[in-house]
Amino acid sequence: MTTEQIANRLVELCRVGNYEQAQKELYHQNAISVEPEGIPNNRVEGMEAISRKGEEWAKNVVEVHGGSVSDPIISKDHFSVIMGYDATFKDRGRLKEDQVAVYKVEDGKITEERFFYSMG
Repeated sequence: MTTEQIANRLVELCRVGNYEQAQKELYHQNAISVEPEGIPNNRVEGMEAISRKGEEWAKNVVEVHGGSVSDPIISKDHFSVIMGYDATFKDRGRLKEDQVAVYKVEDGKITEERFFYSMG
């Protein structure tokens, strides 16, 4: 798949909340995921660790009130989207947040994801 095809497919799956399928279908087995400094385990490597990180996040969610995923901005081997959510968490209460997600693509798979958002 091309970077554009991967970007469009990721957006399609995320817009319907199918993040697990997106990871299984589009990510390289050795992909890495990076969050801002100060977040526990802000860098994880491999699909097992990325999946576990997603499961931990989901376990903390009490209710999702809304969300959004922008159209992708695509370059040769990177793309980015703005992802937003409005959710109530067990440990933080209700939170509305937007983040910029940047993905690196190599050999037809996502090999890296980086999330940028305010820590305030």
